[in-house]
Amino acid sequence: MALGTLLSFFYQQPAASRPGTNPFSFFIMMGLIFVVFYVLVIMPSRKKQKKHQENVAQLKSGDKVITSGGIYGTVMGTQKDKIELKIASNVKIDVSRNAVAVILTPPPK
Repeated sequence: MALGTLLSFFYQQPAASRPGTNPFSFFIMMGLIFVVFYVLVIMPSRKKQKKHQENVAQLKSGDKVITSGGIYGTVMGTQKDKIELKIASNVKIDVSRNAVAVILTPPPK
C-alpha cells in the first residue's frame, strides 16, 4: 500500500497535461505575487525616496544634515547641484546634494 502511494507520487503527470488544470493559472498567480510585492515593497520605497528628494531640494542655510559619508554639518549655502557645509570652525566643504543622507532640522509645517 505505502509503496504504491510512493510510486504514484513519483509517476504523476506534469501539471500542464493534467485534465482540469488551466495553464494560465501560473501566469495569473505570478501576476498576483508581483502586484502584492509592488504594493508592499516598491510603492512605499518610492514614496519615501521622493519625499527625501523634495526635502533635500528645500534645504536652506542653517539646516543641519548628515552626509552619506557620516559627516555632520550645517548648510551654509546652496547651489543647483551642491551644498556648502560647515563642519567645524572655519572649515567649509562642498558636497553633492545627493550626498545628504539625513536632514536633522525638522521641515517647516
